[in-house]
Amino acid sequence: MQEEEMCCCHKHKERSEKEYRDLINRLNRIEGQIRGIKGMVEKDAYCPDILIQVAAANAALNSFNKVLLANHIKTCVTDDIRAGKEETVDELVKVLQKLMK
Repeated sequence: MQEEEMCCCHKHKERSEKEYRDLINRLNRIEGQIRGIKGMVEKDAYCPDILIQVAAANAALNSFNKVLLANHIKTCVTDDIRAGKEETVDELVKVLQKLMK
């Protein structure tokens, strides 16, 4: 794997098999939660029960974001800073601002 292939500045990232599997497993669980919420609405479930499940799905998405962000900082951001690509810090700041809305 070449160094350029790992760089996020090309808007592409090759992930290790472990990182890929972890992210996909998390997304599959979130997808299941969303299907469960849809089923609850279709079955006229009690609103607070649905809201609790929505909160759980939001927490799962936030957890996914934390893992993905940590991986991004540890690889792409760190590599770009070492390579003198300071604009990556600006990009990270913009992403963090969007995540904190």
